[in-house]
Amino acid sequence: MRESDKNRSSSQSGLFARVPLKWLTAAVALAVLATTGPATADGPAPEPGYGAEPGSAAGPGDAAGPGDAAGPGDAAGQGDEPGVEPTPERAPTSEVSWLSFPGGVFAVDSLGHTVRYRACDGDTGRVADPDMLVAAGVASGEVTVEGRSYRYRVPLIGRSQGTLEVTRRHHPPTELTGVVVTSPQPPTDPVAGARLFPLSGQLARVVADASLNPAGVTVRDLSGRYGDQQIAVNGSLRPKAASVIKLWILVELLRRVDCGQVSLDDGVLVTPADVVGGTGQLQFETFPQVVSLHRLAQYLIKYSDNIAANVLITYLGGFAPVNALIDSMNQRSTILARRMLDSAAAQRGEENYTGPDDVVSLLGAVWDGEILSPASRDLMIGFMREQTLNTKIPAALPPGVPVAHKTGDLPDASHDVGYYLIPGSETAVAFLTAGPMETGDETVRRMARTVYDFLVTPVDGVYEE
Repeated sequence: MRESDKNRSSSQSGLFARVPLKWLTAAVALAVLATTGPATADGPAPEPGYGAEPGSAAGPGDAAGPGDAAGPGDAAGQGDEPGVEPTPERAPTSEVSWLSFPGGVFAVDSLGHTVRYRACDGDTGRVADPDMLVAAGVASGEVTVEGRSYRYRVPLIGRSQGTLEVTRRHHPPTELTGVVVTSPQPPTDPVAGARLFPLSGQLARVVADASLNPAGVTVRDLSGRYGDQQIAVNGSLRPKAASVIKLWILVELLRRVDCGQVSLDDGVLVTPADVVGGTGQLQFETFPQVVSLHRLAQYLIKYSDNIAANVLITYLGGFAPVNALIDSMNQRSTILARRMLDSAAAQRGEENYTGPDDVVSLLGAVWDGEILSPASRDLMIGFMREQTLNTKIPAALPPGVPVAHKTGDLPDASHDVGYYLIPGSETAVAFLTAGPMETGDETVRRMARTVYDFLVTPVDGVYEE
């Protein structure tokens, strides 16, 4: 069983108008509420004991945190299933924002009064700032960590301009400025963005029909055709991540390449002890051998290679650096907690999770050049275009439609996420499901086709491609 260009910068400054809270059309009432549906571990077949036991304690990052509120198209209301909570509409501001600047990020949680600086020159970890001032949609303050002071002013509305001043002894202060990133980013043009809202209702009907598969979908316009609007149905759904988690492993590796800390020409010794099954090509080679970081990165995505994933986790220093990346981007539904095909860890309830909103948050930041350099962004999207597991998004679209994507398959989960690269209608998508994989595959295909059909439909009587 499987385990499985038009690049635009969105660094516009200025405070954008608040988006009206009247997001939902009547059709969106059909949306299914988010659940934490069942799922199991990566690999060719289910094994006894996979998945956390009912009632098991959540691990780091498991709890829904600030920023999990629904976006346009998320359903609100009380579900009949145990543990399903009402999902409120998302406010136009976010209590979790991060400042993107060359070589790093500065994350702010204005509700928890914490910050985190993570850049090429170091990582403070999460730092409490009890004196943080939050007023008029801006978080400001100053913290000192290991002799360095970080004075910040970060708006809580995406696409705004934020500032960070870093000071250390005997050195002049360094002032960093950049775009503020929230989840979701507000549209650049709310009027154009409103034209995307009917897609929410269409996707809600697909989700409602998927009785065996709790499903969530998030879609973000990257082309400007719909004002860079984001919509979601059950965007806070949190199934097991399967191989979708490999995207974060790749981004952390490429971030280090951008920092000049590693080169993709560097080699890593892979031994027989590293060999696991499931998806991938490396398992058919002879070991020990030295494998380049470039080939590991490429195979990680192109073949969803489990050996490449585990070797890169070790090379990067374990789970902590990948989870630090996730935390620095304030992605609250995602966690890397075990290696691929580690059944013992799965039996202990150690599992990888993600959600549609987090996936599109990552894909959008990559596309906009907010977390990787343009060269690394293009390399990552190139690997995704080479994807060999093409039974979901590509199978649902007409032949030849350009996509770059990453699948995730488990016995009880099915995902496909990535980019529609239709010229003039570039779009980031995340289709995630829990429940039986076979029916989940079909749900993903239906969601994928629904988005495609919407994108190629004439708008106001004019075909836009």
